[in-house]
Amino acid sequence: MAEGLLEISGLQAGYGDVQVLWDISLSVKRGAITCIVGSNGAGKTTLLRTISGLIKPQAGSIKMAGTEIAGASPDDVLGAGVVHVPEGRRLFKGLSVRDNLLLGAYMRRDTVQVNRDLDFVMNTFPILRERASQDATTLSGGEQQMCAIGRGIMSAPKLLMIDELSLGLAPRLVEVLSEALTEINGTGLSILLVEQDVLTALDLASQGFVIETGRVTITGPSAELAEDARIREAYMGL
Repeated sequence: MAEGLLEISGLQAGYGDVQVLWDISLSVKRGAITCIVGSNGAGKTTLLRTISGLIKPQAGSIKMAGTEIAGASPDDVLGAGVVHVPEGRRLFKGLSVRDNLLLGAYMRRDTVQVNRDLDFVMNTFPILRERASQDATTLSGGEQQMCAIGRGIMSAPKLLMIDELSLGLAPRLVEVLSEALTEINGTGLSILLVEQDVLTALDLASQGFVIETGRVTITGPSAELAEDARIREAYMGL
């Protein structure tokens, strides 16, 4: 059985006096794609922001490869091997695709491997090589998502967290990105996918967690979740 890479236990977090996450506990297996699904406003993005250090937890534990990172700074979380690809892509206007990708490697000093990773990203997403000198914010939505994922890979993470892979994208582009994530995961990189499109998420992942109103309500192998009557009725309209 794959070893747990990220272990979350009893996590509570929110914004000021507003608590959003309630006693969240989950495990992300090493080398796997894990998904977190749920409706808009369920707390999925807040969970990723708490893991990545953008929100300080009120209680609970977040361990990455056995090291406690709950309450750590974003730089320290990145140093522990966790990379967050945020909802909305957040590319830097005025910088080329290539420069946006290289910003992902700003903490690295292994120049040879950085160049190899850049080549890997551009081979995985060939359009980025074609548009390498173009302002990244002028790319299409799907191309911007490719660039954002590529920038994450350039940080050489152990865990790549992606918030809303499919948001605003045509189904064909979602298929292309899904195929790319499968290829990326094939290199051994663990992926935590937060997604409102439940069908896409469960198709990609091996393990899934359902979050409702800030709590984990259902968990299990994604193939089983895809057949769960509660999930099919609530999220797939079946």
